[in-house]
Amino acid sequence: MRVSSRANTVLVNLVTWSLVIVISFPLIWMVVTSLRPQTELFKIPPTLIPRSITFEHYAKLLWETPFLRYFANSMLLATSTTIVVVAIGTLGAYSLVRFSYRGRELLAGLILFTYLLPSVVLLIPLYLMMVKLGLANTLTSLVIAYTTFALPYALWLLRSFMAGVPEDLESAALVDGASRMGAFFDVILPQALPGIISTALFTFILAWNEYLYALVMVNADDVRPLTTGVMNMLITSFNIEWSLLMAASVMMSIPLIIIFAFLQSYLTRGFGAGGVKG
Repeated sequence: MRVSSRANTVLVNLVTWSLVIVISFPLIWMVVTSLRPQTELFKIPPTLIPRSITFEHYAKLLWETPFLRYFANSMLLATSTTIVVVAIGTLGAYSLVRFSYRGRELLAGLILFTYLLPSVVLLIPLYLMMVKLGLANTLTSLVIAYTTFALPYALWLLRSFMAGVPEDLESAALVDGASRMGAFFDVILPQALPGIISTALFTFILAWNEYLYALVMVNADDVRPLTTGVMNMLITSFNIEWSLLMAASVMMSIPLIIIFAFLQSYLTRGFGAGGVKG
């Protein structure tokens, strides 16, 4: 039985690592290509390990192109969208769960219906609205646009976490003299922390990677985010700067990797974090 159990364990590990390698191979090739000298870029047959490693592509990308400006625009855009969506979504989800008013379920259904609509359906109306408001070619217009299709999902995700918080905890806080908002911040938010972090992560990734709205609504080069800025900078009708494109892709992935690594431990830390009375 021990031999059979060990054989099963080895087989499972082998299959798991094989899948990890297959899934990770495009990322590995992206990193290797970004470090490969220009002379080895189109070498046939291609080799996984380059003969020499160079960081010239990263240096050129950072100091000879407007990449850092695009990077700052994307960071500001994604952070602003996340803050707006999480702030409104948290309060809205709390309202849908804790308060009884006419049309509450209808409102929840309409929110879900809005999320089910393809984002491209809202593109032209939102663009015309931004033009009328004088917000065209600004990051503010993208924050508003991203909020329209990130907020419905955030509301539904946070609604389930808010519903999972026992009402007795909130009632106990209210009996002890806490205000409604005090109980919300001291009891509800700590309990719903995993959902809030998940929602923030989803919203940040959505705003960081979005391409279509940024392409249509922003044409000024000084306010382009990374997705459209890198495309406009490195991909033309006559040439594609593959080495710089791979270096840019690596740089664009770093913030998401850092955020995942940092927030992973917080996804479970919020459970029970408001249930103990101080």
